[in-house]
Amino acid sequence: MGRTNQLPDNLPQLQNLIKRDPASYKSEFEQQYRRYQSNLEVFLLQPSDNARTLSELTMFISQVAYCYPDVVKGFPQQLKDILHKHMMALNPEIRMMLCRALMLMRNKNLVTPASLFELFFELFRCQDKLLRKTLFNFIVQDIKNSNTGHKDNKLNKGLQNFMYTMLSDSNSTAAKMSLSVMTELYHRKIWNDAKTVNVISTACFSKFTKVLGTGLKFFLGQDKTSEDSDSDSGEDGPSARDIIMRFAVKKKSTRAKQKRNKALQALHKHKKKNKKDNVDFSAIHLLHDPQGFSERLFKQLQGSNESFEIRLLMIIVISRIVGIHQLFLFNFYPFLQRFLQPHQRDVTKILLAVAQASHDIVPPDIIHPIIMTIANNFVSDRNSSEVMGVGLNAIREICARCPLAMTEDLLRDLTQYKTKHDKAVTSAARSLMQLYRKVNPTMLHKRDRGKPNEAGSERRVVGYGEVVSHDYLPGSEVLEEKHETSGQNNDGWESCSDDDDSDGSWHDVSSDEETRQVDAEIDPEVLAMNSEEKISKAQTVSQSRLLTQEEFQKIKAQQVAKELLPAARKTSKRKVDQVEEYNEGGELVALNDIELVYKRRAHDRESRLATVLAGREDRPKYGSRRTKLDPNASTTNKQKRKNKPFMMVRHKVRKQKSGRSFKEKQVALRNALVKRAKRVK
Repeated sequence: MGRTNQLPDNLPQLQNLIKRDPASYKSEFEQQYRRYQSNLEVFLLQPSDNARTLSELTMFISQVAYCYPDVVKGFPQQLKDILHKHMMALNPEIRMMLCRALMLMRNKNLVTPASLFELFFELFRCQDKLLRKTLFNFIVQDIKNSNTGHKDNKLNKGLQNFMYTMLSDSNSTAAKMSLSVMTELYHRKIWNDAKTVNVISTACFSKFTKVLGTGLKFFLGQDKTSEDSDSDSGEDGPSARDIIMRFAVKKKSTRAKQKRNKALQALHKHKKKNKKDNVDFSAIHLLHDPQGFSERLFKQLQGSNESFEIRLLMIIVISRIVGIHQLFLFNFYPFLQRFLQPHQRDVTKILLAVAQASHDIVPPDIIHPIIMTIANNFVSDRNSSEVMGVGLNAIREICARCPLAMTEDLLRDLTQYKTKHDKAVTSAARSLMQLYRKVNPTMLHKRDRGKPNEAGSERRVVGYGEVVSHDYLPGSEVLEEKHETSGQNNDGWESCSDDDDSDGSWHDVSSDEETRQVDAEIDPEVLAMNSEEKISKAQTVSQSRLLTQEEFQKIKAQQVAKELLPAARKTSKRKVDQVEEYNEGGELVALNDIELVYKRRAHDRESRLATVLAGREDRPKYGSRRTKLDPNASTTNKQKRKNKPFMMVRHKVRKQKSGRSFKEKQVALRNALVKRAKRVK
């Protein structure tokens, strides 16, 4: 009986008993609930106080509220009203306790997510970093749980509409946290639809610098989290750094080193097994009005007084949108032209933006002044080799997307740097030459056009606005024409027999592709055909049947062979200079394509290693290298001193430490004694 009388004051024990048998302890719970209400009335008179008793009672009721839903029917709404009305005046500990109580009841489905999340987004305005971080993690995790298995479109739509209003909130912290929630949900592939992207796009026009920078970085992919690490997954193990630091403080031994390597291998294998492919669409593709978005952002850029980092982000975002969607924004190119100076800060990123914003639909007259500016400011003998290499690389990337912007005279002048005695400049110039060998060889000098090949004879110069389309698969003329045989059905499909796969198992195509060896020699009959015959045969092959993976591999190999084989109509015996191979980029331009200059340092790691290995050739495994040319010759004085007793050479060792010999010390002592004797007299 005495233990029962202690129950009302021992809340943890009462909580445990209620969870085991709710019906037997309902009266005790109601007693505690009335106690909570009386404490709450006192607390509301002074909300800024730290009421410890109220905190304990609130957490107790939230823990067992699911056992008595009829008794605590108005309890969640009461907590939300307190937070909504007194969010700024509440004590931080009381405010955190009320939020945790609502989180517990949300996990038991006692609170609807829509109203709770709206309250939590408003709480982002509080100057409490720990509270904002806690709410951020809970919102992201709860929305993820709500969309597991199937999308909760009603919840998502309501929250997205509410977040749209939060992005324009007067509090910069609340707007920033709301934007962070949306970007995190997008990267976790929970809200990766077009509506989310277009709501986030409004942040690029925010008056707050933090919100503006976060929105711009989202479209550049610079704010992605490293991995989708969920706290409830139970798979958060030690990282590679943790394993290395764990063994760094232990005793160094071979066994410890083996254990460390084994742990690192297991971690690498685990990460490789659980790695998820990132196959979602880029956010730039999901914009509803890319032309209007880029024009608004460019107008904001022209009148912006933000820092250079923010303006640079705007430039890169505009260039990506213009390049990916192939938009017309003619005023953007003269705006960038004034930044194209070698001493400009982050000039390589500005060159990257120019190359990204260039595409084949832009008139060549718009791009040509940019190319001339880069050539005059960067590709000049008064600049260093690195600057010249960067300039040539930038011109190459621009011309790869807008080849008609280059003039014949300028191209021939730039290709003259192929013989300059600097690896950075010659590599960049030859890569530009290699590009125009594929695009339009007639613009180059005859000596720079290279050896004519089979692929070059089939190409033609594409004019401005011209689209090349085929009704056949180029290169399919190398395949044989297959006629209808008795093994086909009446509808034209080949019949499948059980003889091919007697066990009925799947055939591994990937393993065949790895072991397949395709002959890179073109059939002489195909070489003897003219262009009309090749097109006719390619049309017949492409339109008559479905091609297999082996045939696609063969076509690809033959297309590569055309680049290597000489043209059938003429041959050349002269030697062709070697050029740097250049592969045209894809949708985005890599900064490494512009910054990468091929320059071998005077003494880099490879040359140092080669020097070390060369010095070990004439030296035994243990010991020093023998320097005597004659093995019978005498040793040097330096070698003889190593074998002398220490007492014979200690005066020389002391001289090395003090800088004076024994004789010099004697002379100095004598002079000092003479001076002292004179002073005494």
